[in-house]
Amino acid sequence: MAGIDLHFHSRISDGALTPTEVVDRAALREPSLLALTDHDCTGGLAEAAAAAARHGISFLNGVEVSVTWGRHTVHIVGLGVDPDHAALASGLKGIRDGRLERARKMGDSLAAAGIEGCFEGAMRWCDNPEMISRTHFARHLVDCGAVKDVRTVFRKFLTPGKPGFVEHEWASLEDAVGWIVAAGGMAVIAHPGRYDMGRTLIERLILDFKAAGGQGVEVASGSHSLDDMHKFALHADRHELFASSGSDFHAPGEGGRDVGYTEDLPPICKPIWRELEARTIRPA
Repeated sequence: MAGIDLHFHSRISDGALTPTEVVDRAALREPSLLALTDHDCTGGLAEAAAAAARHGISFLNGVEVSVTWGRHTVHIVGLGVDPDHAALASGLKGIRDGRLERARKMGDSLAAAGIEGCFEGAMRWCDNPEMISRTHFARHLVDCGAVKDVRTVFRKFLTPGKPGFVEHEWASLEDAVGWIVAAGGMAVIAHPGRYDMGRTLIERLILDFKAAGGQGVEVASGSHSLDDMHKFALHADRHELFASSGSDFHAPGEGGRDVGYTEDLPPICKPIWRELEARTIRPA
């Protein structure tokens, strides 16, 4: 598998690089196919596609949708979407509208724990207030010296039971998959190895996802160990889902894999990009 990365982020959501900069960085690895998948927004796709074309790289329009499933937050990647489709655009706008209110509550929670000014600090890392996220708070907490690195932030703050965590209701699984499919794309469960779920719950998530019209699972991920990759390859095969591959890159030095680099899928996998050839933007 030659350089296929179908999950990474730019400053339009919670990445550290502009869409052009992140594609330029990916191009150093000479990938054959890229997809920018910013959280809950598609504003960087045109710029990223133009950058990919300059490098002679094929490109898919993507997005990563935040979902509340039961008591869990999960992420659903949409690949090959039409970013101007009304249902998708309206659904994503509805998700973004709740982010700013949540961020103010996160700042209040951290202040109550003795760390003042986190909302204002996080906003300095965020180009678009609609997209303020935990990652922006994490970067501020590192910058102000409260913790040593972003990985440590998510052990001490911003997660359930820790200062800075605020419950939030995102899109339903059915709505998220429905928006993606209506926009001509294919829905993929992002980095399933990251979710705090046992085998039974993962199985139930996959079944609910497939019943909603979902078609893929991210098998190769910057968040996955080799064991995770083989485990979710078996899930994909058993549930007749296509396999996807993505670095989940956000910023240099923030852990995981660099953009443009992914592991080869296990042989039993059916690559999802082969089903998306008609939606692929190819360089002239």
